Amino acid sequence: MPHVVILYTGNLEPHVDMGSLCRKLADTMLARAMLAAANVDKPEGRIVLAGKDIAGLIGDFRYFAMIGIGMAPHPTYAPSIPFIMVFAYQMMFAIITPALITGAFAGRFRFSSYLWFIALWTLVVYIPVAHWIWGGGFLGKLGVIDFAGGIVVHTTAGFAALATAIFLGRRTLSPNDPPRPANIPLVAVGTGLLWFGWFGFNAGGAYAANQLAAYAFVNTAIAGGIAMVVWLFWSAIFEDKPSFSGVMVGGVAGLATITPTAGYIEPWAAIIVGALGATICYFAKGIQEKFKYDDALEVFRAHGIGGITGSLLVEVIFSLDGLGLMSFEAAINRDYPVVFGTLFIFTLLGLVVKLIGDLTYTFVDPRIDFESREH
Repeated sequence: MPHVVILYTGNLEPHVDMGSLCRKLADTMLARAMLAAANVDKPEGRIVLAGKDIAGLIGDFRYFAMIGIGMAPHPTYAPSIPFIMVFAYQMMFAIITPALITGAFAGRFRFSSYLWFIALWTLVVYIPVAHWIWGGGFLGKLGVIDFAGGIVVHTTAGFAALATAIFLGRRTLSPNDPPRPANIPLVAVGTGLLWFGWFGFNAGGAYAANQLAAYAFVNTAIAGGIAMVVWLFWSAIFEDKPSFSGVMVGGVAGLATITPTAGYIEPWAAIIVGALGATICYFAKGIQEKFKYDDALEVFRAHGIGGITGSLLVEVIFSLDGLGLMSFEAAINRDYPVVFGTLFIFTLLGLVVKLIGDLTYTFVDPRIDFESREH
């Protein structure tokens, strides 16, 4: 997909309205038939920590305690809506991400321990990663694209769920009582509510009722529906009896996969994204079978693998810059600093998650027997 990327230094922001500049450039290219109208209306950006940052890793405290966040639009990040509305929208992401992680270990934490875990994880993992991509951090400057949270929300939640499930160990269950949903109707209701909210997550990323929002809304519905059908197809082949709860997981996998690219592709491409996302997430069950971790709601399988898959698809298949393409090209071109830098960042994330687990070790529910758990 042809696209235009404008790189500029942060010291230009006080002097140049980059949002207006981009719109004028788009109008000129449209007038000269250099771009199609459907491909122009792209979001100006998102913001979590949008002040000046420190080495591209974390933002400063310019907007601490919501100072400077009011009804006036921000010329770069939200030129068409109140700046405080962007804050509220981003808070939604910050709230839903820990809730996704919780599905992997619900009922296996003491509530006080859970509060400590969520607070530390949000501060140490979520906020920095959100800044790296949406707040002008180093990944955003390298061209990483994430429309509505494929990396920031779903990938981080998936891997955090995986680390937590491994740390807590498996539940003690009878051999004749394998893990399964306790209430199928509630599974259906929960999936429906999540799907309904997903339209707000993805279409809301346009910050306006425009073409971009329309594409994101329609693509979200298509990818989720196609993923359910494809998941049902694979389960009918490889399982004795397809399960209703499994099909629900398939729908969520499709929604997570479309999230990074929801507003950037045509509806026909959403069919491909949904089908590939469901297929890859379905066969990711081999990871769970091999390592035998107990992820109650398959958060890593649906959100972690789905988020990664969508991020790679938006880069490789649809020719947009991003993390996977950057790493791949760095390896091909033997750009070892970028390769080792990427490995270092994700290794550091893993160590941080492990550190959080160690810090909360003494607060974990004492009913868990760590010495006798399976390894």
